[in-house]
This record gives sequence, structure tokens and C-alpha cells, in this order.
Amino acid sequence: MSTLFAFLHHVCAFTLVSAVAIEFVLIRGELTLASARRLQITDIVFGISAGALLIIGLSRVFFFEKGSDYYFHSHAFIAKFSIFIAIGLLSIIPTLEFLSWNKSLRVGEVPAVSAKKLRLVTAVIHGELLSIAIILLCAAIMARGGWV
Repeated sequence: MSTLFAFLHHVCAFTLVSAVAIEFVLIRGELTLASARRLQITDIVFGISAGALLIIGLSRVFFFEKGSDYYFHSHAFIAKFSIFIAIGLLSIIPTLEFLSWNKSLRVGEVPAVSAKKLRLVTAVIHGELLSIAIILLCAAIMARGGWV
């Protein structure tokens, strides 16, 4: 069971990273009907993978791996988990923006996005990518029993 949950954890993590990478590419290009719809779908995939990653990851912590005492005494784990939660909270900004496009997209219009809002959404996506890199560093430190 531990192996299955480790596998599922990795599948969700790679799906999440892929979704953020796709958002990164799409948000840098010209906003069209197609790219706006793709951003919405990609954001849904991001949200589902993040939720599944959280549930599966916490299941591993409490039921399948070394136990919660081990993880919650690891500074690397606490940093990794805190950054993940911060990403989740920050991701609300692009999600709300993408959801606000529903009315425009239903009538076949390209959503009107201010330059300021576009810069904010782009900055959040950049921050998510940087945060993921830091999470990977924390995971590597944890895997070697470091930063306890």
C-alpha cells in the first residue's frame, strides 16, 4: 500500500507541475478564446491535482510512511508543507481571474484583462514555479534525513 500511495503522490505532483508549466506558457502568449479556455481547463487540472496531492501526501504522513512524529519534527518537511499551502492560497488569484472569464467565453468573446491583472496572474504563476523548485529541494533534503 505504501508503494501505491508513493506512486499516486508522484503522479499528482508531476501533474501539478505540468499544469503550472502549461499555465506559464499560455499566460505569456496572446490571450485568445482558445488559450483562455485552455487556461481554465489547466487550472481545473491544477486544482484537482493539488487537492489529491494534499490528501495522498497527508495519508502517507499519517498512515503509510514513517509516521507523523517523524515528519512534523523535520524542518524540511515543515518548509515543504508550508510552501505547498502558500502555493495553494496564492493560486486563488489566477483561479478567480480565470473563473471571471466564464461570461465572456460563453458568448464567444475574448476576456478583457487589464495589464495590471495580467501582471499579477503572471507573477503568481512564476512564484508557483519557483516555489515548486524549493519544494523539490526540501524533498531531496528530507530523503537524506537532513535538516531535522
